[in-house]
Amino acid sequence: MTALRGLWPEMQDTCISLGLMLSIVLFMGLARVVTRQQLNRPTAHAFVLEFLATFQLCFCTHELQLLSEQEPLHPTWPLTLTYFFSLVHGLTLVGTSSNPCGVMMQMMLGGMSAETGAMRLLAQLIGALCSRYCMGALWSLGLTKYHVSERSLACRNPIQVDLPKAVIAEAVSSFIFHSALLHFQEVRTKLRIHLLSALITFLVYADQICKTLLFRYIADDFDVQFFPSMAV
Repeated sequence: MTALRGLWPEMQDTCISLGLMLSIVLFMGLARVVTRQQLNRPTAHAFVLEFLATFQLCFCTHELQLLSEQEPLHPTWPLTLTYFFSLVHGLTLVGTSSNPCGVMMQMMLGGMSAETGAMRLLAQLIGALCSRYCMGALWSLGLTKYHVSERSLACRNPIQVDLPKAVIAEAVSSFIFHSALLHFQEVRTKLRIHLLSALITFLVYADQICKTLLFRYIADDFDVQFFPSMAV
């Protein structure tokens, strides 16, 4: 009982952080429902959905990065978060890109017009910036001991190992994931998302074992690159 009481402050902070992320997911889901019901113009409809999806993805990425920098309550905790939020984003971001690379790839392949692509990129930029300022405002409230207003959101190099190792790990992980994505195209959407979430978790675990990349680098990279691919 004493041990549990000693863990409670850590668990409380983690629960608050998870509650924030789930609240954002639910709120963004509600906003998507209202958008589909109220907006009839295809361009405005696509813009708002792209904005909401990017806001959700960036918000959760910032908060997950914050959690990953703390000492985990259990060795499997980071992997559990990886699988869970892979699943959440995959199920809720259907029909959006949420990723500039994905939009530009569709434009180059002729699957999207330049005007549509520019509109989606603008929505993503606005969503990412709004998420950044929202996170700063929430952290300034000090809801947990990890939330401090002085925390920097500036871009920085997340790679903590030799660059060749990081490049190899990135290339191998991307090849495995996108190969699986192509092979799973015929699988039902909900089952495909579960399979890809499990694959992402496996890749994170494999990279941890190989000690080529830190968890927070892999988590951030999968957030911005792989989650949107699952939802398309």
